[in-house]
Parts: sequence; C-alpha cells; structure tokens
Amino acid sequence: MPQSPPDLTDRTALVRNRARGRGDLFLHAIAREEISVRLAEVNRRFTTPAVVTGHAQPWADLMPGARLVEDTPVLDLEPGAHDLVIHAMALHWASDPVGQLVQARRALVPDGLFLGVLLGGQTLAALRAALAQAESDLTGGLSPRVLPMAEIRDLGALLQRAGFALPVADALGQDVAYRDFWALCRDLRAMGESNSLSARPRHPTRRAVFERASALYTAHHSDNSGRVLARFELIFLTGWAPDSSQPSPLRPGSARARLADVLGAEETPLPDSIKIPRQD
Repeated sequence: MPQSPPDLTDRTALVRNRARGRGDLFLHAIAREEISVRLAEVNRRFTTPAVVTGHAQPWADLMPGARLVEDTPVLDLEPGAHDLVIHAMALHWASDPVGQLVQARRALVPDGLFLGVLLGGQTLAALRAALAQAESDLTGGLSPRVLPMAEIRDLGALLQRAGFALPVADALGQDVAYRDFWALCRDLRAMGESNSLSARPRHPTRRAVFERASALYTAHHSDNSGRVLARFELIFLTGWAPDSSQPSPLRPGSARARLADVLGAEETPLPDSIKIPRQD
C-alpha cells in the first residue's frame, strides 16, 4: 500500500511557538481589515459564521456570534452548519491544505462563502536565501529553516480541487523595515511564526551561521537609513459552496450575439484551411 507523505509541520512545535509568541500580530491586523472589507462588499447577512485560526485573540470579535475553531488537521466543524467559514492566517502551516479546504467547504451550507487568508510564496524569500547561503558557505549543507509557502496560482487551483465554485485568489504585499536582521528574527518568534517544520534541524546551529546570514541580508536588503527590509505576502482566497442558483458558463454555441457586433469591429473571416510551407 502507498505510504502517506510525511507531515510538513510539527504540530507540537507549532502550538508551542504560538503559545510563546507575545508580539504585535500586525499581519493578523492587516488580514482582518482586508477580510472585513471583503465581507462588506458581499450583499449578504451571515448568521452562522466560523473562524478557523491558530491565534484566537485577533479574530475573536470579528463578527458577532462567530465560532472560533482551532486549525487542527481535523477541524471541529459540522457539515452544513455554517453560511460563512473564514480560515485566518493558519493555512500556510497546514500539512494538508487541500484537506483543510475540503473540510471548510463541507461545513458550508449551499451557496455559503469561504474566505481564507495565509502567507504566500513571496514571504521572507530574502531571509530564506540568506540563511541558505550562509549555511552552505560555512557547513557545506542546507537545512529547512523557513517554511515553504505556496504561490498564488497554485492556491487558486487548490480551491478548485477542493470543490469550491467561483474561486478567486488575490495577493497583498507588505514591506516591513526592521532595525537589523536580529530584530526581524525576534519579531518572527514573537508572532509564533518561527521554524516549526518537521524536518527542521534539532541540534543547535552555530552562531557563525546566523552572523553570516545577517551580513548577507544587510548587504542586499537594507534601505538608505540602514534598516533591513522584509517582504510579507498575504494571499486571500474566496470560494462558494456549490449551489444551483449560482451563475455558470454558457453552453458552447449558445451565444445570441456576435462578438464583432458588440465591439463594433469588422470581422475578417479565416480561410477554411491554412497551408503551411513544408521545409525539406
């Protein structure tokens, strides 16, 4: 029998890192504001919302009566119990993101709305590169130190795989300036976003590796004032539980108007066949 792939995330380490975090969860604040804007644009009143997250505090009062659900591998969601499910800043740590999306869809009533927000593939790309270069220079090897995050095109495809109708994925970039490389690392720990990968090194890393990474990062990613810059990418996912009332594409050949007429353009018919010169 085929073996299931190993877990990407060490859940014990992830929960521990989140519990230790005491920082300003500014990325959650940005995500929450964007989610609020998207909800305001939907002409609907939601009565049974649920919020899936690993950080309850920033999302606790997003919507009156919203049920908070921890982002465990098996979500505590009843099938067909909610008209809105928000997956808030946790999906990037999921070992099985499609499974999380499928569970969210099944928890929705027909035509219920799913909104997700997570860190995307452009997040901390410079930090990943600096750490990899420093470790390669000093030890001749590489260790997984920064979570690999999905690209927006892949996440849109995951919505379709999970069975959502009308899937949409869009991104918001956020550049943040830090006093130095070490301040960036401390902020990641304070946000509970430090290394929780199952394949992470379990032995202490030589300080020289981090000092080399600091020098590389500072040399290539500093502003005019000497502060270092970090890039975070928030990806927002939108999908609807399928329902017969939703719009669907027309059957091919069923159009009642010619595109040329709508555009006011002159149509140039193509020949029945095109001869391609042969090269001997």
